[in-house]
Amino acid sequence: MSTLKIDAIQKATILSKALPYIQKYNGKIVVIKYGGNAMKNETLKQNVMTDIVLLSEIGVHVVLVHGGGPEINGMLHKVGKQSRFVAGLRYTDEETMDVVQMVLAGKTNKDLVSLINQKGARAVGISGMDANCIQARQYTVDEGDLGFVGEIEEIHEELILDIIEKGYIPVVASVGCDAAGHAYNINADTAAASIAAKLHAENMILVSDIPGLLRNPEDEGSLIPRATLSEIEELKKDGVISGGMIPKVDCLVTAVQGSVQRAVIIDGRVPHSILIEMFSEEGIGTLVEE
Repeated sequence: MSTLKIDAIQKATILSKALPYIQKYNGKIVVIKYGGNAMKNETLKQNVMTDIVLLSEIGVHVVLVHGGGPEINGMLHKVGKQSRFVAGLRYTDEETMDVVQMVLAGKTNKDLVSLINQKGARAVGISGMDANCIQARQYTVDEGDLGFVGEIEEIHEELILDIIEKGYIPVVASVGCDAAGHAYNINADTAAASIAAKLHAENMILVSDIPGLLRNPEDEGSLIPRATLSEIEELKKDGVISGGMIPKVDCLVTAVQGSVQRAVIIDGRVPHSILIEMFSEEGIGTLVEE
């Protein structure tokens, strides 16, 4: 048998094995959070957008929620603005909020929309301020004032559902506002979890730049593939989940508690990691479940 035929048979076998998963997700909502350092590599960004377009083409209703910390840092540097952090969160004064809004709801959002459109799908870019999708209030911590950092009060999902119903992919920038129209910088992981819960998504996927939840942060081979909500609490007590992993894992927990069927953090550095997660039995990354 020729090498060409063997290659074709292997491809057909892969597709046939994916069939049950395609059927499972057809017509269902999947929320994908993409941002941070996972956006830096242009090749991997193209892979992520290709995965999203493929999912859309087979009938999956993808909602893409994004942040853009590196882009915000770059713009702040250009305008000579020094970043300051309180309790691990970016202090957001009025000038910084203007930059956040300009970068996230402007350039970053429209760049992602353009990439998806170039690959043959149809995307619509919005921010959480549009139709008051992400209603927020000022977030406060014991360590001090955070400025215009917001916490989510309510998700008004009507616009997102309207976009989905018309056959478009919603691309949502993580900027919210209060009833008076004041803009707030919203953590993109938190926004994705809240949107996924409100939409009763089948799956919420956090695309990150790490393999998932690691038992030893220095050893990428120590991946924890699955963790229940009770196990998450034990891992926190043991110090396995600490620092910047706490808010990410908390978002997965929020999604699961909000009736999302699956919530997982995956490594965006792996080509087509979204497809591996959704269309294979073993998946990829760390799955949080009840």
